[in-house]
This record gives sequence, structure tokens and C-alpha cells, in this order.
Amino acid sequence: MEYRLLGRSGLKVSTLILGSANFGSVGEFFNKAGKIDVAGARRLIDRYRDAGGNMLDTSNAYSAGVSEEVVGEALDGARKDLLVATKVRFPMGKGPNDRGLSRHHIIKSCEESLKRLRRETIDLYQMHEWDGETPIEETIDALDALQRSGKVRYIGVSNYSGWHIMKALAVSDARHQARFVSQQIYYSLQAREAEYELVPISVDQGLGILIWSPLAGGLLSGKYRRGKPMPEGRHLNGWGEPPITDEKALYDIIEVLVEVAEARKQSAAAVALAWSLGRPGVTSVIIGARNEEQLKANLPAGDLKLTDDERKKLDDVSKPTLIYPYWHQASTASDRLGAADLALLKPHLTGAGRMG
Repeated sequence: MEYRLLGRSGLKVSTLILGSANFGSVGEFFNKAGKIDVAGARRLIDRYRDAGGNMLDTSNAYSAGVSEEVVGEALDGARKDLLVATKVRFPMGKGPNDRGLSRHHIIKSCEESLKRLRRETIDLYQMHEWDGETPIEETIDALDALQRSGKVRYIGVSNYSGWHIMKALAVSDARHQARFVSQQIYYSLQAREAEYELVPISVDQGLGILIWSPLAGGLLSGKYRRGKPMPEGRHLNGWGEPPITDEKALYDIIEVLVEVAEARKQSAAAVALAWSLGRPGVTSVIIGARNEEQLKANLPAGDLKLTDDERKKLDDVSKPTLIYPYWHQASTASDRLGAADLALLKPHLTGAGRMG
């Protein structure tokens, strides 16, 4: 499996990261993702590790901390060489300070996560969502203190908008404090909105992109086909992520995806993951599995390289429509575009880039 540097850090991360949202699976929401106990987690982790994977991703919000507990118990002993990423932001109690990104909640949550994970250090500590009430200076200061104390090695964000990220990076740079090295985002063939701002920001600012739900909640696994009964899975069980706004476009993408996969004698899942790994700025994709069979279908993506023709077919069927100001930039500014601009605009360029 390939290893890539995480943003502007010296940390190398495998292109496939094992997600653990379905470890423990306490409560109605997480039960829909499939319930995996400690023994099941160990089997998945061992198979993932044997394939060369080196990072697990979890969150304190997954099953109210139970996912972290399962990860901690499953990794105890010989598996402690694996990197662990977790997150903070969502409610962990009923009190007014049991949520958000205040110094109080971040530091308290970090210490509790370390106990559940049975570790002395969190390798990547991610802000799970924006907190518009806490000054970003306070959040960065708390993260800087955790990094300097050795409780956290690297920091990242998840589900931030473009201006959220740039504001946070500006504060870090101005105050010479800990800087985010990555962002974890939803980005797949089914939904490419991240290309408008988040992907260019990553290219420009040196953030590694970690993709959650790269198979669109299983929709890109090849099981869901136009005109056929819905198979057992998260969407049939009422799982709402990601939302589907254009069912026809989704099935158009799936048809091309399956066509490419069958020609390569690969699973549709592996091809969809390989497409994601070839996008600008992407470091890794986070894969989840209900069982070893699902994991087996995903693992080949770590070494699968799509041809230019295969990639073009998938790009064309899923290409996002340019919104303003990007359509204007594509038609009038193509003579002076940088790498970050081209991450979005390159497939759309046709003119000479002059104002007409």
C-alpha cells in the first residue's frame, strides 16, 4: 500500500485509513452502520494492517465514546504501532460546556479520549465541526497547548467551510501556533462540491485531504443499480448521509463506474476509491466495513491505478457544474491560473482566457 505525507507534515499515512464509526455502535443512529464488537474490530484491524494500512480514524462522538473504547481495547498490545486519529466538537454530556471547541471542552475531551484509547498521545486530533461561538484564537491556543504537552502530535479539521479553514490558518500563522495539517471532508464521485473551495485550499495551503464516506454511504459499492430492488444496507435503513439530490445523475455515475470495474475485473468499490485517491490534494480515503468481505473488496484500491481513459469517463459523468465566480474565471482568466485554481478549472478550460 502506498504511503503519502500528511499535508506539510513529515507524517506518512497509508492511502487507505480504517474507519471505526461502526465499532461498538451504540444508539439508533450508529446501529445503522453495523455493530462491531472488540473481537470483530481486531479481525478487521489485523486484516487491514496485513495489507499495509497504518491509521485508524474514530471520534469521541461515535456511540458516545464506545467506538474509542473498542479501538483502545482492540489495539492494546501488539497493535499499538498503528496511528490513531480522533475528533472533538459534538456533545459528550448534557451540560452547557460539554460541546464545542472551547479550551475547556477540547482539553477535557482530549484527556477522556486518551483514557478510552489507552494511549499517551493522539496522532491526529481533528475538530469535528465548526464552532461559531468560540473565538478561533481560543481553539487554536488550546490545540497548541496540547501539541506542546505531547498529548497530541498533529491537528486537523473536518467539515469546515473554506473561510473557516482560512481564518483558522491565518490565526495560527500570525500567532506562530499549531497549524492544521489536514482536513477530513465528504468528497466522492456522487458529490464533488468540495472542488469549489476545499480542494483548492488544500492544494494552496498544504493540507492533506482525508475523505470520509468515499463510497457515498455504500451507494458506489456496485450494489445499488437503476431499476433493481434496493439491497440491505445503510440507505435502506434510513441512513441520511450523504443526501441524494439527483437520483438519475447518481445512477448515471454508477453505470459508468460498474462498466470500468468490470473491464478491470475489480470491484466497483475499489475503482471508486482509486478515483478518489487520484484527485488533487487527496492523501487518504477512510474505508469502513461491516465485515471482512467488505474490507476485502476495498483493500485493492490501495494499489489500483486508473488509466487516463478510465479516469476521464468517471470525471465526465460526475463533473460538477461551474458556479460563479468559477465559470467567469474559466472564460476570462485561464492565462494566469495556479495549481490550486486548476484543481477545479482544468477540465473546464476551452478559451484563451481573455475578457471579451
